[in-house]
Amino acid sequence: MNIEGSIALVTGANRGLGASFCRELLEQGAAKVYAGARDPDTVDTDGVTPIRLDITDHGEVAAAAEACGDVTLLINNAGITTSTSALADDAMQQFRRELDTNVFGTLAMTRAFVPALQSNGSAAIVNVLSVLSWLSMPGTALYCAAKAASWSLTNSLRQELTPRDIHVLALHVGLMDTDMTAGLDVAKSSPDDVARQTLAGLRAGDFEVLADAASRRVHDALSGDLTSLYPSIT
Repeated sequence: MNIEGSIALVTGANRGLGASFCRELLEQGAAKVYAGARDPDTVDTDGVTPIRLDITDHGEVAAAAEACGDVTLLINNAGITTSTSALADDAMQQFRRELDTNVFGTLAMTRAFVPALQSNGSAAIVNVLSVLSWLSMPGTALYCAAKAASWSLTNSLRQELTPRDIHVLALHVGLMDTDMTAGLDVAKSSPDDVARQTLAGLRAGDFEVLADAASRRVHDALSGDLTSLYPSIT
C-alpha cells in the first residue's frame, strides 16, 4: 500500500504508539489523518483531524464511520491492559473490560469501516497486537488471552478481506516506551521506530510485522517444546 496520499484513521491516537503513527503518516505523505480518542481535546499532534471515538461505544463507532467515509487505512491501535491474573477476585469483570476494547472494539471498528475501505479501493487495516498474542504470563493473563483472541480474529479477517482488496497487517511488539510501561525499568522499543517499521511493512505488502527481538524470539519458539517458553512448568 502507498502511504503517500492515503487517508488514515488511527484509534487511541492521543498518546504513545497512536500518536507516533499519526506523526509518521503525515511525515510520509498521508493526505489526511483522523486521530481518534475518547477525548479529542487530548490530541495534540499538529496536522491531524481529531475525532471523538471510544471504540467500545457502538454509537461513536458508527458516527466515526459516517464522518470518515474517505478512509483508506484503518489502524486499530486502541487497547487497554488491566494487569490482572486469571485467579484474581475481579478477574471476570476485568476480562470483560479487556475483551470489550482489545477484541470487540477492534471487530466493531473493522466491521464499521469495511464498506468505506472496500469502496475506496486498495485499502488496508493494521491491527496492533503484541508479543503476548503468543506468550502468556500469569500477571497479565487476561491481556494475553485478549490479544491471542485478537490475533486469531486478525487471521480470519485477513482471509475474508483479501478478496475485497483490503490488506490486513498484524503488528506484534513487546515493551514500548509509552505511558503503559512507564513504571518498568527495562529495555523498551521506541514507538516512533515501531510505527516506521509498520508503515514499511504496509508498503512491502507484509502480513505481519515483528517489531522487536522479543517478538521474533517468541514467534520462532512457538514450534518448539512448550517448556522453552514456560520453564516454570517443568
